Amino acid sequence: MKSGIALVTGASSGIGEATANLLTKAGYRVYGTSRRGAQAGPRTFEMLPLDVTSEASVEAAVAEVLRLHNCIDLLVNNAGFGVAPAAAEESSLDQARAIFDTNFFGIVRMTRAVLPHMRQRGSGRIINIGSVLGFLPMPYMALYSATKHAVAGYSESLDHELRTLGIRVSVIEPAYIKTPFDANFIAPDVPLDEYRDVRTAVDKRVKEVVEGADGPEVVAETVLRAALAAHPKLRYPAGGLASRLRLLRRFAPVGLVDAGIRKDLRLTT
Repeated sequence: MKSGIALVTGASSGIGEATANLLTKAGYRVYGTSRRGAQAGPRTFEMLPLDVTSEASVEAAVAEVLRLHNCIDLLVNNAGFGVAPAAAEESSLDQARAIFDTNFFGIVRMTRAVLPHMRQRGSGRIINIGSVLGFLPMPYMALYSATKHAVAGYSESLDHELRTLGIRVSVIEPAYIKTPFDANFIAPDVPLDEYRDVRTAVDKRVKEVVEGADGPEVVAETVLRAALAAHPKLRYPAGGLASRLRLLRRFAPVGLVDAGIRKDLRLTT
């Protein structure tokens, strides 16, 4: 059991909700956030309104938790969204900026808001929800993959900067997870006929795999393990598939990994 104050972004459903519930069971006082704030239905944790794309909203939510408890021991950056499978050139620059604004710059905003307090106390944990797509490419999800590569690089650099101050940073890297996440996918805003067939095929394949994937509890359990670790690691794969992909990326020849990705997505050579 761990007592402390935890702030979890994107906690209205999926990975964020499962994480907030498990942290509550472990003894944390948890504040979840979503753009819509508190919603109907019983919860084991309190909800606050927070839009990670708004600096004012981020600062207001963090200030409210600090007003109530004067501390934030754990920040879990989970808020994010994806673009439905599509070729990279089927998304405009505006769409690219939008996904980075939430998935990457949202983490930067949250971290900047919480860090001054953690530095003053000389302790704290920041856990960022990344993805295996932070170390692997994903054809037809280039923008989402790019945001997760950015999260991985930011997390690793930040951990080096902060560990001497008593603060540790970890990134959780799940593979496919069965959640309502894909319900919030946005469609590419400049679709091209040249990619229509393969876009449809990849979308179908991804949905097939997600249907048989682990649930969000696997990620929540990994978050809790990282939060409680006396000597936390930088990277935590979440689930068996993520662990196998991490080993393949590290030890398998590049050509073999490349062929495996294309075979799994049923892409032509």
